[in-house]
Amino acid sequence: MTMLHNSMLHNLGSINLDHFYRVPHLVHPGETLASRSYQVGLGGKGANQSLAMALAGGQVCHWGRLGRQDGWARDRLARAGVDVTYVELVDEPSGHAIIQVDDHGENAIILCPGANHGFTRHHREALCETAKPGDWLLVQNECNALPELLECARQQGLAIAFNPAPMSDTVLALPLEACQLLFVNRGEAAWLAGLPETSDARVLLEGLHERLPNTATVLTLGSEGAWYQSGSERHFQPALPVEPVDTTGAGDTFIGYFMAALQEQRSLPQCLAFAAHAAALGVQRPGAADSIPSRDEVERFLN
Repeated sequence: MTMLHNSMLHNLGSINLDHFYRVPHLVHPGETLASRSYQVGLGGKGANQSLAMALAGGQVCHWGRLGRQDGWARDRLARAGVDVTYVELVDEPSGHAIIQVDDHGENAIILCPGANHGFTRHHREALCETAKPGDWLLVQNECNALPELLECARQQGLAIAFNPAPMSDTVLALPLEACQLLFVNRGEAAWLAGLPETSDARVLLEGLHERLPNTATVLTLGSEGAWYQSGSERHFQPALPVEPVDTTGAGDTFIGYFMAALQEQRSLPQCLAFAAHAAALGVQRPGAADSIPSRDEVERFLN
């Protein structure tokens, strides 16, 4: 799998404001818990993946919607090198997330979609027309109207990479065979393949291949490493021995760096290694967008 030389990646993705609360443990039902710290930052799977790709040196154009009062978030993406021409400022609340992070680096998240769920048919068609055949479209499951978007992108001749997170039954009804590449974690893979989450990685890969024989898959397994599969081709990337501080955004960092390496026409094992090293650096820092490392840091870590 390669990207055409000079092909742009367009990411129709969520932009959220992340409200982080550091807590001793994730709050229990009926419990009131004081947080040790609070901060607000840029987030949303879409924005994180665009940011990671730009920091990795990739060419990425973000398609998104954001409340007018939160224009600083668009500026933040632009400063990192993301093309924000098609990030629309609107008179609606931005998407936002309330994120608890505990002493073990685990997190629990409440998500409000806000402006991310305001895409209309006009948006989809106008945005698809800005892309040229052979470009890539990256999507997650935090924006609305995905069935129509995937169909529109397919008709436009775009290659589609899909990260079905957060996973839901609506994903099962999508035209997933339109996707060239799927990024899934263990839970998402099991859900798509109809298998127990405890299944061995190879069993999950076989189940995904059975379900989507013409779609390549990247399966990320945290401390168990990551796999790439396309037909009979498989590559494994072992996990790197690091002590996680906060796993929020690790998958997004991985995806952004993987797509940037693919855009540079690196080999698939190199794409996996580049992405895994970036994610390993990111989990050693708190936050989502704030934890994404720079390309220089990742290159130093790789060497």
